[in-house]
Amino acid sequence: MKSSVEPLKARRIYLLLRDRIIAGDLPPGGRLPGEPALAAEHAVSRVTVRRALDLLEKEGLVQRKPGSGTFVHDSRAVRPIVADLSNVLSHLIDMGRSTDVKLLSFGYVAPPEAIAESLGLKPGERVQRSVRVRLIDGEPFSYLTTHVPEWLGLTYSEAELAARPLLELIERSGVKTERATQAINATLAGPEPAAALDLEIGSPLLTLTRIVHDPSGRGVEHLHALYRPDRYSFHMDLVRIGDDGERRWSPALGRPRASDTAKIDKNKAGEKPTRGSRAIKQRS
Repeated sequence: MKSSVEPLKARRIYLLLRDRIIAGDLPPGGRLPGEPALAAEHAVSRVTVRRALDLLEKEGLVQRKPGSGTFVHDSRAVRPIVADLSNVLSHLIDMGRSTDVKLLSFGYVAPPEAIAESLGLKPGERVQRSVRVRLIDGEPFSYLTTHVPEWLGLTYSEAELAARPLLELIERSGVKTERATQAINATLAGPEPAAALDLEIGSPLLTLTRIVHDPSGRGVEHLHALYRPDRYSFHMDLVRIGDDGERRWSPALGRPRASDTAKIDKNKAGEKPTRGSRAIKQRS
């Protein structure tokens, strides 16, 4: 019984330390508490602590130095990509330009009922389905599954999707994208996303489901995205509105900041993002 419980304890310690590293509580170059201290803090054996540190080291979050201790790895303790929710559509294409992509699959299939309904498809209509992984500085951060109505998917090729942003291809066909609805949640990594994102099965992920519409309200893209929370986060500016006694927070829509514009222009100029510019806004 004990042998089956210890891996769970090790994973819990791994997740707790991982969250502290991502949050900056354990800064780049900072030394983690020693194995005896961690074992006492979590009421586990040193073997269990060692397993947790093994997971952190495998993920590249810490570095062990014999005789010195375990330290937060400088090269991986960086700010994540930040998604600006206040300007969703204006950033989607630019994300494709500022990151690299690997196309894992491309084909035409019968969509699941929920996706067909969200796109307003008739019974029997097919979709173009693709799975892609986005990377920045060679590191994977998102696993994207998209469904596009077949008539629209036929306007671009597999090679084009591997090289250009999907929304750019959609708009090239003459379809205008006007609005999108999206929901954000959390989930655990299954086998395929875990392998693509270089994670353990069961690792926590952010999940986003977005449906893009044209001016008539017709659905033109269904996106299901999985994001590594250590490399991606969501951001929204809020303002206070309303009369006294009824004031409330509301999204500050359409107010890009000067620093965001500068980063977008740099990427449009064809320059590769540097490690110092990882905290770009969402252009997925």
